[in-house]
Amino acid sequence: MKTFWMFLVYLLIALLVIVLGIILGDIGPWYFAWLVGTVMIVLISAAGGALLDTQEEEQESSRA
Repeated sequence: MKTFWMFLVYLLIALLVIVLGIILGDIGPWYFAWLVGTVMIVLISAAGGALLDTQEEEQESSRA
């Protein structure tokens, strides 16, 4: 039953994306690139912050 619900959710997402593509028309790819770029910037910034915290913790533990 779980597979059916996952299929239904993915089907609804696909329908929403298709409808948005029809509504946006020619400017759809620009919005898609903007969305993907924004998500990538946030993920890369979060990874950089996590690496910085790890480096600082290792540096503090090596001093003690």
